[in-house]
Amino acid sequence: MKNRVSSIICPCNFIWLLVYLLSLQLVTAQEQPNFIFILTDDQQYGLMGCTGNKIAQTPNLDQLASEGVLFTNAHITSAICTPSRASILTSQFERKHGVNFNSGTSMSEEGWNATYPMVMRENGYYTGWIGKNHVPIGDGGYDSGLMEKSFDYWYAGHGHLSFYPKNIHEIFEGAKSDTQVEVIAEGIQDFLSNEEKLEGAVKFLDHRPSDKSFILSVSFNLPHGNGTSSMKQKPTDDEMYRTLYRDQEIPLPDNYIAKANIKNPKLPLEIHHTEDRQVSYDWVDTPEGYKERTIRQMQAMAGIDRLVGQLRETLKKQKLDKNTVIVFTSDHGLFGGQFGLGGKALCYEITTHVPMIVYNPKSKKKNRKRKSNVLVQTIDIAPTLLSMAGISIPASYQGKDLSNLLKEEETSVREYLYTENLWSTSFGNPRCESVQDMEWKYIRYYQNNNPSATQQIATAKEMNIPVKNLLYQVYDKQLALYRSFVEGPLNGEPVVYEELYNLKNDPKEITNLVGDDSKQEVLQKLREVWKKEINYARGTDSPKVLRYTADSESERGVAIEPK
Repeated sequence: MKNRVSSIICPCNFIWLLVYLLSLQLVTAQEQPNFIFILTDDQQYGLMGCTGNKIAQTPNLDQLASEGVLFTNAHITSAICTPSRASILTSQFERKHGVNFNSGTSMSEEGWNATYPMVMRENGYYTGWIGKNHVPIGDGGYDSGLMEKSFDYWYAGHGHLSFYPKNIHEIFEGAKSDTQVEVIAEGIQDFLSNEEKLEGAVKFLDHRPSDKSFILSVSFNLPHGNGTSSMKQKPTDDEMYRTLYRDQEIPLPDNYIAKANIKNPKLPLEIHHTEDRQVSYDWVDTPEGYKERTIRQMQAMAGIDRLVGQLRETLKKQKLDKNTVIVFTSDHGLFGGQFGLGGKALCYEITTHVPMIVYNPKSKKKNRKRKSNVLVQTIDIAPTLLSMAGISIPASYQGKDLSNLLKEEETSVREYLYTENLWSTSFGNPRCESVQDMEWKYIRYYQNNNPSATQQIATAKEMNIPVKNLLYQVYDKQLALYRSFVEGPLNGEPVVYEELYNLKNDPKEITNLVGDDSKQEVLQKLREVWKKEINYARGTDSPKVLRYTADSESERGVAIEPK
């Protein structure tokens, strides 16, 4: 009885308990790791020293890889910007999220709320986005304003940035620098220094709360051709962007074929309409064009590498280095004239294989400083970040949590890896899908009945129609066409061409073994795997998208500017 009375008359016990519980919550929040996720654009696997480039100078990225885990067998899901970036955000294959340049859709707010930045913000993280966005979000797509409102710190532009982003996007006009990497670096410094004085940056608090962990997404538009083709070697540009590598001999890649020397196209012309390829990839047609563009790509990577070094120094000065995970990867690779091909949007290794580095300063040293050849994908990043933050992974995610792989508590996360291309337009690329394991890769293609870009350009000029309107605008009628691209193979659409490669013996994918009688058992097995994987990629839910076409925006009195 005495004990019962004393507990009743001493409410201070409850106060102290409340204070204790609140302090535990604060400690938990402070112990959650910070994350910086760096995404490059069109960076093929071999553009860094740590991935085998003998010329490129990337000491900071090489160090990051040597101190973390370098995944040497990482792949994207779709080898073109918008669907790949949407896949990274949602941890879903394009067949499920339903957003591409030719889809006539934007991601709905419901879909957006399940992306990794929004899930982390909902769970207490301070969020930032710097650089490029290339996924239309919300009602009205790029003009909806939803992304800008969704982050605690926003310093980014929708669509391409150019090498000189202040000329393209008003938000960057207050930057001291002119060149893309350095403008982005100013945003990162502003975010991490917690001064947040950068003119133009959109922020909802004066300072980043010291009791909140953060997730900062940094997205480049380099070494993409939009950035490298617009490099002017201005006197005000950093020396590296004007002279670096120009005194070096730049070798041609293996299997390079100049346009004038193409005798046997890699794919049948009725499937891959190479004459309709976008002119922005014409640099692959000659050795001189290839060498000039490669120099610019490596110069861009040198700038990005320097930024990574500066970022790590800033983290150290701010005493954030011991609790900040850094993830680095690219949205896809790029052809540079191998087999006479240019561009991306195919399922070959050159376009799907990307570098991926995960550096966690809290990992045991025995689990770091290593390379992993395990099959991983960029859709694995979102669930891995959430898992490392102690946040539940949404059921809508299709990627794998790599956290146990990083701790070497697992040796693999998938037996087969699936990629796809649904960007099949007047620019000639075919629809295709692939499945691969550690040894074999199977690719299948479908009939390509798209109108010719070459013919459309000629008609536009003849009729004095803006070429962009014919080539890039997506209208309501194309919504159904895109949906047929998604659902057709699931409903029995016949395959018209197949490829089979032994990646162990033929990593460059030179010899197609589909017709080899001794490989028919392997071929049939991978056909069965493809059926299972494409059904998983599609999922059972309807895509969380909104109508976003030239017609829908015309109804608002707005004209879509192709991004």
